[in-house]
Parts: sequence; C-alpha cells; structure tokens
Amino acid sequence: MDDLVGQPEAERLVSRLRPVALLACPACGTLHRARGIPRGSVATCRACRTKLFGDRRGSLQAVLALNIAALVAFIAAYLYPFMSITYAGNTHTATLFTGPIMLAKEGMWPLGLLVCAAALIFPAGRMLATIWVLGPLSCGYILPGGLFMLRLMHALRRWAMLEILFLGVLVAYVKMSTWVSITLQPGIYALAIVIILLAAADAMYEQRAVWERIRRQNRFELTGTPIDRLVACESCRQLNEVPERKPRLSAFCSRCAAPLHIRKPASIARTWALVVAAAILYIPANLLPIMNWVYLGENWPDTIFSGILALVAAKQFPIALLVFCASLMVPILKLCGLAWLLISVQRGWLNRRRTRTFAYTVIEMIGRWSMVDIFMISLLVALVNFGSLSTIQPGLGALCFAAVVVLTMLAAETFDPRLIWDSAADPAEQSRI
Repeated sequence: MDDLVGQPEAERLVSRLRPVALLACPACGTLHRARGIPRGSVATCRACRTKLFGDRRGSLQAVLALNIAALVAFIAAYLYPFMSITYAGNTHTATLFTGPIMLAKEGMWPLGLLVCAAALIFPAGRMLATIWVLGPLSCGYILPGGLFMLRLMHALRRWAMLEILFLGVLVAYVKMSTWVSITLQPGIYALAIVIILLAAADAMYEQRAVWERIRRQNRFELTGTPIDRLVACESCRQLNEVPERKPRLSAFCSRCAAPLHIRKPASIARTWALVVAAAILYIPANLLPIMNWVYLGENWPDTIFSGILALVAAKQFPIALLVFCASLMVPILKLCGLAWLLISVQRGWLNRRRTRTFAYTVIEMIGRWSMVDIFMISLLVALVNFGSLSTIQPGLGALCFAAVVVLTMLAAETFDPRLIWDSAADPAEQSRI
C-alpha cells in the first residue's frame, strides 16, 4: 500500500503514468494505491492505522450457505419456545416474540418496537439482503435492487444485535436462577447456532471484494488527476471524480448510486444535538426504575445500580461486572468521548490525531453493547407474569436508557472522523481528500 517507494526512477515514472486503483481511508481520507496483499493479512492506513481491507479470500458460496443456514435456524429460534420458568407450581413459557408483545401491552410500545427491530427485523433483513446479493452474484449477475440491498446489508450490521440478545438472556438467567426453576427450550439453542453461523460468515466475508466483483475500483493517473476533484463514497468507498468539490454536491456514486458528500452533512451540529439529548436522558435512565417487581401486591422498584448491587449480593461477580461496564461505564465513556472529539475538532487541535481516531473506532464499536439490560428486561417481563403472586413490569428508566443507547449510536454514525484530520491538514500534504 505504499506510494511507489523504493522503485527505480524509470519504473516509478511509468507507474505514475499508468492508471492505478486508489482507495481513500474512511477515517482520515488519506489516499492509498489499492494493491494486492498477502493471504490472511490486513492493509492499514499509513496515517491513522485504520484497517482498509483484508485478504480473507472467503468463498461467496460459503458465505451464502452460512447465511441460508443461519436464516433457517433463525426461523426455528422464533418459532420454538425459548425458555420456561416454574414458580409456586405455575409454569410460564416464552418465545422471542413474547417479550416485545408484553412490553407493548404494558404501554412501553417504543421499547417493544426497539427490541423487535434489534432482535428480529434487522437481523432478518441483513440475512435476507445477504442472500439476495450473494446468491445471484456467485453466478455472475446481480438482481434488481441488488446495490441497495448490499448497502442495506452493511448498514444493518451494527443494528442487528443477536449476540447482545444472547448476553441479555444470560443475565436474565442468572438473575432468575436464585428464586425460580428455569428450563432452557430449543429456541435458545437455535439462537446460539444462528450466532455461530453468522460469526463464521462474517469471518469469511470481505466487503471490498464483493464491491470489486460488481464493479472494479476506478483507476486514476497519479500525475494527471487533481486530488481536489476526488470524492470517496461512504457506502462502497469508490473514488469518484466530480467537476468541483463543494459542501453540497449533486452527484452520486458511479458504482452503488449512493449520494456523494465531501464530509457527512452538518456532522458537528447533528452529533452535538444527539450527544446533549443522550446526556439529558442519561440522568432519569439511572434515577428511575428500569423495572418494577410486584410481589404479593408489594412493589419493589429496581434501578440499574440496584440491579448491579443485587448481582454482587448474589456473588455473581462476573455478571455484575458485565452489567456495570455495559450499563454504566460504556454510556459515560461514549458521551465523554464524543464530546472530547467534537471539542477537539472545533478547536482545531493538532496533536494526537491517531489516538482520537482510535478512540472514535472504539466508541463506534462498543455502543451497541449497552442494549444488554434492555434485552434482559424484555425477557423478564415475558417470563415473570404470575399475576398478584409475582410480576415484573418495565419501568420508565428502561425507556430512557434505551433512548440513550440509540442516540449515542446515532451520534457515533453522524460524526465524521475525517474532521479530526481536516483540522490538522498540512498544506504540503497532497494525499488526503
């Protein structure tokens, strides 16, 4: 991925006259020559060390087969019972549908809709989009709407949260195991199979290789193409030449037809708005109960912190640490981290650009894991419903906390990490767009 370093002068001159494929780093905008790399290795940006692409060389047919198998197991996970509990001689069995339905019946339909989207709609949509694209592509063609489905498939990856759902089930299991008898049903094993199959498919899948099969990366002459007329597509990372780089472009990607932007529109303002809204909601999310346990007519409210203390009292230290990190530490780190990045961009800080880029990558990656508590509540509400004897109801704190998770995830998506490098742009540096 270097830029003709160490080549003889004549060979270097010929290389510069020959059109080459260029790739822009999504985190800092640095241009690289898109060369082949050794099998199993990873190409990283020379400026910010962000991963550009890997050489997994996984078969499209294998990825397709794994997604088809995962979809079959996914259907089974939702059709079969998931878990059943026995309390005072009464037995309740729940499926993965039961939680969102019960949340809606309790008046928490936004929470039920979020759980349904993250645990059902988005994972199913991602698998179906993958099959829609890779099935025909493995035979050498693409179906109508295939480009949109491929973009959708990549966009849904962060919002499909089956592995976090499974972790929420584990937390709920530990919380209930001390006072009820729990029986695991076939649905939970089917869900585990889905997660394993999708993890295997992701390990073999390389996004750049799929886009290259649809249409190759554009080629440019190193000496004849003005860099100030190149714009990178945020969806497929194709470099496009435009008549003029300006904040508002009326242009679309030549490969995937997505709208082109020099930088994400109104990135700073939108991210600040989302961060401030999330910070305001974080207060009631921790002060208000996330669920209420009604036992023999008496109400026992449970906040995030009291739930952690209960796990510590039950000597479930690993689960308590998990909930503490996911529900308390991660939201604080996301809010403080995003605020730090925004301030650094607005003040034009020149130092620690690579550190700030890495911090953004971590923030973007960990944000979704705070949904553990929401999935746990969904399962508890579905299972613990024994009338006046014992019932668990969702609290307003859960709705506020879910809003915090969604807002911080959206804030991470609206922030453009290339702004970190724009504020420190060196006029002599001619390889960044």
